[in-house]
Amino acid sequence: MHEFRYSKKDLLCEKLRIADLVARFQTPLYVYSYQTLIGHFLKLKDAFRQINPLVCYSVKANSNLAILKALVNKGAGLDIVSGGELFRALQAGCPPERIVYASVGKTDAEIEKAVRRKILFFNVESVAELENINRICGRLNRVSRVALRINPDVEPKTHKYITTGKLTSKFGVDFKCVQQILLLRNALPHVRIVGLHIHIGSQITDSVPFIAAIRKVIDFIGVLKKKGIVIEYLNIGGGMGITYNRETPQTAQEYARRVIPFFKKSGLKMILEPGRFIAGQAGVLVTKVLYVKQTPRKKFIIVDAGMNDLIRPSLYGAYHQILPLRATENRKADLEKVDVVGPICESGDFLAQERRLPKVKEGEYLAVMSAGAYGFSMASNYNSRLRCQEVMVVHDRVFTIRQRESLRDLTRHEIIPPFLLGK
Repeated sequence: MHEFRYSKKDLLCEKLRIADLVARFQTPLYVYSYQTLIGHFLKLKDAFRQINPLVCYSVKANSNLAILKALVNKGAGLDIVSGGELFRALQAGCPPERIVYASVGKTDAEIEKAVRRKILFFNVESVAELENINRICGRLNRVSRVALRINPDVEPKTHKYITTGKLTSKFGVDFKCVQQILLLRNALPHVRIVGLHIHIGSQITDSVPFIAAIRKVIDFIGVLKKKGIVIEYLNIGGGMGITYNRETPQTAQEYARRVIPFFKKSGLKMILEPGRFIAGQAGVLVTKVLYVKQTPRKKFIIVDAGMNDLIRPSLYGAYHQILPLRATENRKADLEKVDVVGPICESGDFLAQERRLPKVKEGEYLAVMSAGAYGFSMASNYNSRLRCQEVMVVHDRVFTIRQRESLRDLTRHEIIPPFLLGK
């Protein structure tokens, strides 16, 4: 459930009319519901309360400091994938012992900063990376904890770009390689292998692939135990899907009911890395209709938000529900098939294609729903467009959590060499 709903035909975020937010902040505009964000985090935490997991929100889904701080205040850990995300996590006040660090390409500088900060552990993606962490820790006279990321070779039934658990993926290592590493772990005195990690993909709505992967790894941990190798943590990653269109994803309670028995029996400590499940339905992108364009074959609704603001439709062909800020009867006779497109000079710049929507006029506003995850975090300045403002609604109050960029921001870090200026 989320806190975006119609009341007296006006679309609200919690207790505020989104139309009033538009009048105050202009568009394009990201609007987040604090109650939805926190509600989904607590729902997940409560579902697994029997085994008291560490729920590490996936920062890449939405990395705004206010989003991170809100979750950290409620006890969340953070799942990071870069030195920049480590900086954000620390800026948001996340205790290092609640930070786990993934990514297939950690640099020496990034590793060193995380080691010095004493994060909970690294999710290690390759033998080469493990050896490098050991080398850096040796130089710093430290010992760091790590979890080995296993690629369980499970088909997650999601878009190929967000499938990460097949052997053809760049992520993780296979079971045989993990076993070889563990048997030779004494040769790496500056790392302590305390866990295993899996993450099979994103926007997965069915529990079957999750359970298949978890069962594989739990069985593998049992084999390791017989060889005298003790594993303390199992990080089952994230990837839980949400409803964008007609999906019927598993609930937190359904997922927990199937997963908890594995952990009760094994005694393993559990870590979760949800991102979309927490933030996805907590945000919408509000956009203004600039022009209505009729061509011989199509009708286009041209809006002021584009693929630089929300790239998921262009990149994945992703579906986002689009709603007017003022509700209509939605009778079939009043609906028309349109493409909702942005101002970017790319044919791939669209928010919806062949979508049946209520008739809209120039100057009206639309809300692109379920845009809280992988929305602003993937935004860019393509076409030299300003990245938009972000606001957070808490009951009947609104807070700016990112100011709209200015034209000066576009060139702030660019330098024209003196010779081009005739100097």
